[in-house]
Amino acid sequence: MKNNENQKYIEELIAKARKAQEQIEDLTQEDVRKIARAVAYLAVNRAEVWSAALFKENGGSGRLESKIARNTARPLGLASQLDDVKTVGVIEEDPEGYLVKIAKPLGVIASLVPMTVPCGLVGCQTIFGLMSKNAMILSPHPRTKKVTNFVVNDLRELLGRMGYPKDLLQCVEKPSLETTDLLMKAADYVVATGGAAMVKAAYSSGTPAFGVGAGNSCSFVDETADLEEVAHGIMLAETNDWGAGCSTENSVVIHEAVYEETLEALKKEGGYLCTEEEKEKLIAAVWKGGKLNVDCIIHSPQDIAAAAGFTVPDDCNFIMAEETHWGEEYKMTEEKLSPIIAVWKVKNVDEAIELINNIHSISGAGHSCSVHSKNEENIMKYALKTKTSRVAVNTNTGLNNAGAYNNKMPWTFSIGCGSWGGNAFSENNSFKHYHNTTWVYRMMPEKAAPAREVVFKEEMTKPELFEGYPEFTL
Repeated sequence: MKNNENQKYIEELIAKARKAQEQIEDLTQEDVRKIARAVAYLAVNRAEVWSAALFKENGGSGRLESKIARNTARPLGLASQLDDVKTVGVIEEDPEGYLVKIAKPLGVIASLVPMTVPCGLVGCQTIFGLMSKNAMILSPHPRTKKVTNFVVNDLRELLGRMGYPKDLLQCVEKPSLETTDLLMKAADYVVATGGAAMVKAAYSSGTPAFGVGAGNSCSFVDETADLEEVAHGIMLAETNDWGAGCSTENSVVIHEAVYEETLEALKKEGGYLCTEEEKEKLIAAVWKGGKLNVDCIIHSPQDIAAAAGFTVPDDCNFIMAEETHWGEEYKMTEEKLSPIIAVWKVKNVDEAIELINNIHSISGAGHSCSVHSKNEENIMKYALKTKTSRVAVNTNTGLNNAGAYNNKMPWTFSIGCGSWGGNAFSENNSFKHYHNTTWVYRMMPEKAAPAREVVFKEEMTKPELFEGYPEFTL
């Protein structure tokens, strides 16, 4: 489409979204709960169909069983929380009546959908968006535009069958950089889930935006860790859709006292340790021309090794490569989006913290890391000093960051990374991010200002800090 055709197309989508949103402005909290629960139920019922469609359109990358599991677990987890979530009308009230908080829709939300997890993300964000009575327009990645539209059309059909306007949910049929840019500028809010360039474009659009940062999760294994448990957890993370998730472990940083023992535990879980020659071949194949090679990412270790010119056993679950240097010129420092991990040796927790912060300064700033330890002092030091928004303790990040039945992380497909990752928030994108909040306040009985002598008792004893400053003169 030419520029004016793109402009007209986006304007039509926005107009239909606004009209649809007007038709649901009087829905109650219970009304939207029923819609959200129905969306979740359809997502669970259609998980196999949606996952198979993604597997087919995306060239057979990843693991179908992992996609089905993910696309079943997260809508189910979200649905189980709906009765406790308030997103319409009064959501909080001071018992004495001096403050009331009222939730109101953001408006028309533009959602930028990545190629890695489009099915689950569409279902999840539809739940979030409709729970706060928003309309949503999704802009798919060109590589997975058909499956994204397929999922959106299923959800539109559901809305129609329930008696609600289908145009509450729309999808760009022929995505391009231009249509995405026009959509972001025209919408009331943007949620950008994807690479750094996409997030930067969202923040530069002039429209308020939630963007998420790149993943590159690092694990630290200290000398007190349960090494068999560590290795098994990392294997589960690496084999989960062959590293498609942004929370997948990309580096394992190991205390020197248990380094060799940890490597052996990882090998028992199907880890293959590259030779130096194989490592160089691996880097050349996975980062073709210096950028991640789409023909290698989210593929089995056997396929990746073959592309790199060496072989791994049939029972190999992930590929390991030892690393001693970090930096932009050392590609193993970066996010890999595949079952490949860099392995590092450190002397203590302080060296581990420094290394992981250095790795994240190159890729994955603010996203996540994990610590495997029985030493509470090490755990808290690591949590306090690493520059990440999530620290998993004695578990993997790959299967747990975005919600699980046995942790308290909010269920999501979009993970904020704070100022470290160039994001406006440092938590899991969830219900509370999809509505405006009006604060209705009333005056309390007259109250005298606090006495300066009480508030600044300590400061008033230090004239050397607060006296003797110059007078102002023109």
